[in-house]
Amino acid sequence: MSDALSIVVVETDRDRALLIVDSLRDAGAFDVHVISEPTGLARKILARQPDVVLIDLESPSRDTLEELALASGPLDRPVAMFVDRDNEGLTDAAIEAGVSAYVVDGLQRQRVKPILDAAIARFRMFQRMRTELAETKRALEERKVIDRAKGMLMKARGVDEDEAYALLRKTAMDQGRRVAEVAQALVTAAGLLS
Repeated sequence: MSDALSIVVVETDRDRALLIVDSLRDAGAFDVHVISEPTGLARKILARQPDVVLIDLESPSRDTLEELALASGPLDRPVAMFVDRDNEGLTDAAIEAGVSAYVVDGLQRQRVKPILDAAIARFRMFQRMRTELAETKRALEERKVIDRAKGMLMKARGVDEDEAYALLRKTAMDQGRRVAEVAQALVTAAGLLS
């Protein structure tokens, strides 16, 4: 995120929008844009590509949450949602849609910046977790491919597991590739030959 965060504020009430914009301007250097009509929210958010989205709604609908999820915004940026009252099940739906901070009856001038900070921190934490999970899944898949390639080499060459891995590693070093890439090539080639 750049030095001056770009923030989209979704608010239909002009006075409440001004309260949010003023509190953000008092709190720091932000590039704030207000969307006053939530219809076509996904398209409007995608057009702006903000760093953060702040949504203030009297009572959010599932359609609004679906629209928000469609914008792919929650996976790309922090989203803080202020609601006047909570309807049953909408908290869970908001979290599933990717809302980083869901605040009921909490729109007060002095709370906007701390809630924005909390939404950003929570978003970054979940982003790190998603990255770590993806890396772990990739490593597991690579391990499976390496194990298959080692098994193929053990059978074809009559060597033990350590020797099979050493052969994969030497081939990878000779070719300037990763062991997982060499293993994948071997598994793919064996699949073509069988």
